[in-house]
Amino acid sequence: MKNQKINYDSVLKKMIKQWELAQKKPTILIHTCCAPCSTHTLEFMSEHAEVTLFFSNSNIHPKSEYLRRLAEQQRFVDEFNENTNHQVKLIVDEYRPSVFNKMVLENQLENEKEGGARCTACFNMRLDLVAQKAQELGYDYFGSALTISPKKNAALINQIGMDIQKIYGTHYLPSDFKKNKGYERSIQMCKEYDIYRQCYCGCVFSAKQQGIDLKKVNREAKEYLANQ
Repeated sequence: MKNQKINYDSVLKKMIKQWELAQKKPTILIHTCCAPCSTHTLEFMSEHAEVTLFFSNSNIHPKSEYLRRLAEQQRFVDEFNENTNHQVKLIVDEYRPSVFNKMVLENQLENEKEGGARCTACFNMRLDLVAQKAQELGYDYFGSALTISPKKNAALINQIGMDIQKIYGTHYLPSDFKKNKGYERSIQMCKEYDIYRQCYCGCVFSAKQQGIDLKKVNREAKEYLANQ
């Protein structure tokens, strides 16, 4: 399979058919990086499984921006449940930016380009954390909403997830949520729910490389939080 391109969307659809034949709705813990990425992911998967979102994003800088994204995530989940009668839960992991930054610096990844080795290490860290939590709480599967983004390498994310599942007593949920106009639907849902769409992925290293004005980000995030 190493030299073949896997269609992870097709793999997921086959799994869903198997669940339907077995009349089963498995429990899935899905890592979410932000409300925008969770929109279509949640809308689609909650029709086929009992979904819980896991907000574990110690890579996000500054803390005010982290808290803003978390607040938007919680608001979206609450409004989604109210509108759909689903009962999606949100689990929030501890915010430990020093752990993420130490990992980047120790591995000399601070100067890696966006989408390079630093991002791979970040995917690995967060998928490992969601797998740990899924095993701890007894979920059938763990997965990630990151594959909805056209800027993220879905094949890489899926490969990391499948490697990590070998370590834990839970299964990885393969996905490519941007397929079937999933990304377009996520943009539409962001408009419907008036969701904040951030201008950078999260980490300070990427933000500086992109020339993001972090002082402005910090100021706007604090203004948002003050109005909650």
